Amino acid sequence: MKSVRQAAFEALLKIHKDGAYSNLVVDSILKENPQLDDRDKAFLSNLVYGSLDRLMLIDYNLGLYLNQPSKKLKPELHTILVLGAYQILFMDRVPDHAAVSESVELAKVNKSSFAASLVNAVLRRVADNGLKYPEMDETSPEFLAIKYSCPEWLVALWIDSYGFDNAVKIAEKAMDVPPVTVRANRIKIEPDELIWKLAEEGVISEKSPDMEDTLILSNTGAVDSLRAYEEGLFHAQDRASQLCCAALDPKPGETVFDMCSAPGGKAFTMAEMMNNQGCIKAFDIYQSRVDLIRKGAERMGLTCITPLLSDAMIYNANFGTADRVLCDVPCSGLGVIRRKPEIRYKNNADITNLPDIQYRILCNSVRYLKPGGRLVYSTCTLNPEENDNICDKFLKEHRDFRISEYLPQVPRYSANDKYLTLLPHIHNTDGFFIAAFDKTE
Repeated sequence: MKSVRQAAFEALLKIHKDGAYSNLVVDSILKENPQLDDRDKAFLSNLVYGSLDRLMLIDYNLGLYLNQPSKKLKPELHTILVLGAYQILFMDRVPDHAAVSESVELAKVNKSSFAASLVNAVLRRVADNGLKYPEMDETSPEFLAIKYSCPEWLVALWIDSYGFDNAVKIAEKAMDVPPVTVRANRIKIEPDELIWKLAEEGVISEKSPDMEDTLILSNTGAVDSLRAYEEGLFHAQDRASQLCCAALDPKPGETVFDMCSAPGGKAFTMAEMMNNQGCIKAFDIYQSRVDLIRKGAERMGLTCITPLLSDAMIYNANFGTADRVLCDVPCSGLGVIRRKPEIRYKNNADITNLPDIQYRILCNSVRYLKPGGRLVYSTCTLNPEENDNICDKFLKEHRDFRISEYLPQVPRYSANDKYLTLLPHIHNTDGFFIAAFDKTE
């Protein structure tokens, strides 16, 4: 039977070598190893996500005892050292000797037996000396990059965009375990009844203090393994995405276009807000993702959703027009790092082409909107190039639109935030951006 550490090793190696999303890899590993109990599952998740959260800081500490940069090691050896160092430095309940010996065993069975003695020596020195930080100005982007395991370019971006204090708190929050939030499907069940349904499966839940349809769960693994999920009684969704839907404010009987819909969470929420009355056309560019929307809508009994294959950058007159359009564009994802920690290690060059794509999608989307209609542009990133700058340009080039006065009444991180930027440490949500526009008659 595969050990928890072996499963964690395989997950982390796949993420590093294949560029796979951590949440998908972890979910897959857990499903492939049904023998793991809840405690083992939690330990595995902690190993994978925790190691990713603190990778740069771990590499700094490993580098103190290596003759070459840790990233130049074979991927298998590097992964073993990272997992071992994470247990020593950040998991108080794991004895140091256990972390070292188990890491040596991993080396022996994972193409690294030649380096078993190196693993033993390096991790013993990590255990003896404890966590170390570089001796430099603690307010410098370089120091903060290592301390919070965020690339220096990203730290500098956040400092420049949101100020030093906010930047540090964004980086700190990115290392937290994100809350598990779900939205009750009122087409089938009331939130209070869902609480009891979940309790029958051993899941503790409580209502969100400011969103009556939202529950915060604890004592749960993968939510899609619950009976209540299979019965379509809820879907998982962060509060930020629900605020995005609230900004669009769809009404029963209206026609709504969700331009980049998959996996469909916002379409589901809007269908519930519309009491399943009207029409939501949920578009995606890939058929597999269109099928994902369809399966979700069927599971939840949301018959007003019509999934359709479409490239959001290309206009199709056959789709008709809409009362409201949601333009939740592909983005760099810098607001959901605590859910997908590997995102933080992107190169700045990887995201430079996104604003052009986002703007093209936005300009195409407005062609479907009826006069007097509302458009919402949103991202799950914290990068003004993909957010404020896009919207400023849009308003300059589209004189028939104005900023909508209707936006969720939540605190603004700055008096200068003319749209709505959600910061995790202020709003207890994912990092998110929402702009709402009304089209003049």
